[in-house]
Amino acid sequence: MASAAPQRERTLIAIIGDEDSVTGMLLAGIGHIDSKQKPNFLVVDSKTPLPKIEETFEEFTKRRDIAIILINQHVADDIRGQIDAHQAAFPTILEIPSKDHPYDPAKAHQI
Repeated sequence: MASAAPQRERTLIAIIGDEDSVTGMLLAGIGHIDSKQKPNFLVVDSKTPLPKIEETFEEFTKRRDIAIILINQHVADDIRGQIDAHQAAFPTILEIPSKDHPYDPAKAHQI
């Protein structure tokens, strides 16, 4: 039973994506800022540096309160090495389409 406790702590959905995707999810109620003022979302645009995306993804995978990471597939392509290296069940990574980039099932992360 000790291994189930960490899963119960994972109550949040995080998102890394374009402004429309993140805004939609925030309006749906997934937004959260923890006691250290760290949000569970990152808006990515053409000016967002790649190291910021990589750092945020790494942070989200290490947080004990995040169960699912939603990431636009075109953003996931930018950090494909990190996405593919993530083998843990939690947090689960779900690649989603964006308004301007259709979803390609052949590119999706496979566990």
